[in-house]
Amino acid sequence: MISNKMNFKRSTTSMAIVFMALSLISMTSIQQDAFAQTQGMAITATSDKGSDTITVTGMTVSDVTDITFRITSPSGNNVVAVDQISPDENGEFALVFKVGSLWTENGFYTIEAMQSVVPGSLYNLEVLVEVTNGMTEKNSATLSNLETGIWTDIEPNVAKDAGIEFNAEAEMGSDTIVITGTTDRISTDVALTIIAPNGNVVSVDQVSPALNGEFTSVITTGGPLWTQDGIYTVTAQQFDSSAYKASTEVDIKDGVVVPEFGTIAAMILAVAIVSIIAVSAKSRLSIMPRY
Repeated sequence: MISNKMNFKRSTTSMAIVFMALSLISMTSIQQDAFAQTQGMAITATSDKGSDTITVTGMTVSDVTDITFRITSPSGNNVVAVDQISPDENGEFALVFKVGSLWTENGFYTIEAMQSVVPGSLYNLEVLVEVTNGMTEKNSATLSNLETGIWTDIEPNVAKDAGIEFNAEAEMGSDTIVITGTTDRISTDVALTIIAPNGNVVSVDQVSPALNGEFTSVITTGGPLWTQDGIYTVTAQQFDSSAYKASTEVDIKDGVVVPEFGTIAAMILAVAIVSIIAVSAKSRLSIMPRY
C-alpha cells in the first residue's frame, strides 16, 4: 500500500510538472506571437482654423525610447521646431507646438516623428499641417502602421473636410466655358488648366477663392490652339494632394462646344429612323392615314 501511494504521488507530481511546463511554453508562445504581430507607431496632428497651436498625439509599441519631433517648412529648407518626448507606460504621448516667428512660409509643414534612426522604419512617421500667414488652417492629419506592422506610404489626409469641387459648363455651339467650384482652402489660388486631346496645354488661368470658398472663371475657346476636335480636359488644382485636384471633360469641335452625348444621341436617332422605315415597309404600314 505504501509503495502504491508513493508511486501515485510521484506520478501526480510528474504530471503537474508537465502541465506547468506546457503552460509556460504556451504563455511564451502567445507573448511572442503578440509581440511579433504588434509593432509600429501612430501619430495625429490637429489644429483649428486661425489658431497658433498644433496638438500632436499618438502611441507607439516601443515605450522605452524617446520620440524626437522635427517640423520643416513647406520648401523643406528650414527646420522651424524640434522637440523630444518620452511615451508613457502604455506607449501614448502628446505635445503641443506653437507657431512662431520661424513659420514665415505659407503651405504645408511636415511634422516628422522619429523613434528610430533607420530611414523608412515603422517608428518614423510624417504628417502635414497647413499654416497661412502665421496661423493654422483646420487640420486633422493621421498616419498609422500599428494594425498591420507593415509600412504603407499613403497620402496624409490634411483636413477632415478637405477638398475641391468644380464644374465646367457651356452651351451647345458656345465658344466659352464657365468654370465654377468650391474649396475649403481660401488662402491659396486655384490653378486652372485645359489640355487638348493631343496633350498640349491650350489655356491656363489662376483664380482666388472668395471668403466662402467659391471661385469662378470664364475660358474662351477657339483660335489656333483649339484646332483639334475631341475631348479637352479641364483641371482645377491647389496643392499636390489628390483632394485638391479635380478634372472634368469638355467636347470641342471646330473651336466650339459639342453637347454632351451629342454624337451618341444622333446615332440613336438615326437607328430609330431606320428601324421605323424598315418596320413600316415590312408590315406595309402607311405613315399617312387612309380614308
